[in-house]
Amino acid sequence: MSDLVAYVDGGSLGNPGPSGIGVVIEGSAGGTIRIARWIGRQDNNVAEYVALLEALQYAQTLKAKALHVYSDSQVVVRQMQGEYACRSPRLYSLHWICRKLARSFKFSITHVPRERNAEANHLANSAVREQIYSKLTPPPRPI
Repeated sequence: MSDLVAYVDGGSLGNPGPSGIGVVIEGSAGGTIRIARWIGRQDNNVAEYVALLEALQYAQTLKAKALHVYSDSQVVVRQMQGEYACRSPRLYSLHWICRKLARSFKFSITHVPRERNAEANHLANSAVREQIYSKLTPPPRPI
């Protein structure tokens, strides 16, 4: 078991719009884990929660004893810290699942400015760009 640090970010082009998540997990015996995943058409807050959920699930799979998360989403951080109530019907179930998983570890979450979350932000954006460009580019024609 290990102590892990995760940087998480979710983003959408438009709100809602094409969305992706980026997660960077440090402290794993196998080295740094980087995740960039397309999550469909979502709003930005949903994408932020899905990124957190991904980090929590990975930490559970890695049997972490502690997880510290850095996020540039004030909404997610303050809701997870209990400073804000989660009243949004579209976020409530994601919030509830994240809170439940967070109890599996010594968990903490901190807000950071976007500049300190650049790698996770880049991964989230690259997942969206890759999906969009793959739809714009026609498949190769057989010869």
